Amino acid sequence: MKKVYYLKTCNTCVRILKELNLSSEFILQDIKKEPITVKQLDEMHALSGNYQSLFSKRSKLYKEMGLKDQVLEERDFKNYILEHYTFLSRPVIIVDNEIFIGNSKKTVDAVKTKIS
Repeated sequence: MKKVYYLKTCNTCVRILKELNLSSEFILQDIKKEPITVKQLDEMHALSGNYQSLFSKRSKLYKEMGLKDQVLEERDFKNYILEHYTFLSRPVIIVDNEIFIGNSKKTVDAVKTKIS
């Protein structure tokens, strides 16, 4: 499977997609238009090992909801990601059975290495 979960309105996601110049084999899913399903999140979880790694603590809602002052458990991370798309750390890129989460240079370079 070759898939990218991203936000079309996120300049960073758009820049990374442009930089990666992905082949047409990749399925792009704009998570605002087409929300993540439980099955999709479970697939990401199986590859990443936990929901926390998929969760964005940089989301505005994270601060607004006071989540930074709470102790969150795995089920909380899962529920929040399913509840609102901004809680997914973006982009999430799946290449075969490998998952790449987030927009750090290291992550983007790892994707480049994987797809080259």
